Amino acid sequence: MQWKVLFMVGVFVPLVFSVTRRLLSSMASSSSYVSGTHSMAFVTAPNTEVAKKIAGGLVKNKLAACVNIIPNIVSVYEWKEEINEDPEVLMMIKTRTSRLEELTKFVKENHPYDVCEVISSPIAQGNQPYLDWISEIVPEKKSSD
Repeated sequence: MQWKVLFMVGVFVPLVFSVTRRLLSSMASSSSYVSGTHSMAFVTAPNTEVAKKIAGGLVKNKLAACVNIIPNIVSVYEWKEEINEDPEVLMMIKTRTSRLEELTKFVKENHPYDVCEVISSPIAQGNQPYLDWISEIVPEKKSSD
């Protein structure tokens, strides 16, 4: 009988401590998120090939953690005093807010449009492990000396 109690204590007590530690850690990290630390940037492109090229460069250069390429959108806009309607794709880019200037520069240097769309919105909150992953993939902007 005594060995059963020791076995249960030996197995269940560490398990309870582990679950409690993870729960408390999760609660602490989610409540400590600073709104706006991360952003979503939106960029349109003429086709999937251009979008993949830009997306790959952003991720490779650690300017984005993830880029979703959303196909089959139609953009209606005025350009040079004409109303245009063109098929495009939309890139939804997840990054650190501190890296938006570099991200914009990269897109402008690699985009075929004369004036490319790069707009962003801060992330107010979200799934903390996902936000942590963005931080892990995209390093904080290095301060210039």
